[in-house]
Amino acid sequence: MTIRARIAVIFIATLFLGYGLYQGHYQTAVLIAGGIGYLIWSHFREGSVFLATQAFHRQDYEKTKNLLAEIKNPDALRKGRRNFYEFMMGNIALKEERVDEAEYHFQLASRLPWKKDNEKGMVMINLANIALRKLDYERARAYTDVANKLHLTARQNSIITKIENEISKHL
Repeated sequence: MTIRARIAVIFIATLFLGYGLYQGHYQTAVLIAGGIGYLIWSHFREGSVFLATQAFHRQDYEKTKNLLAEIKNPDALRKGRRNFYEFMMGNIALKEERVDEAEYHFQLASRLPWKKDNEKGMVMINLANIALRKLDYERARAYTDVANKLHLTARQNSIITKIENEISKHL
């Protein structure tokens, strides 16, 4: 949910809360207050990462960037959201040719837990590619070694093989 949508829902829920209290419907008022509390909690712990992920999959990078910009404190996101936040920020930075910033975000993403190996594999592939851009072949080798320990898709394995072939040309 975007920040504007959350504010609108909280405003309407507050009106219902006031009406419920005025009419003496205290059980309903408690439920509404709980819903408001959840919306506030989810703003800080979930943010708009889910919507940004959907936009990212549609390759709408401008919308993804705007949705991620709504998150003022990414450190407050839960780990299951923070990893995707960092991954998308890294990809956006790469698209905008800000390689050092992209590396920073991918480094953070690599340290966070991922449910699937192929998701973490994409982070390692991006880090290896950045290391290749910077002509840091030892670091690129380290990233491919980590990626090879993961259960990756056939496409990811072929990318890793290409990166390793490029590394072997220079070492």
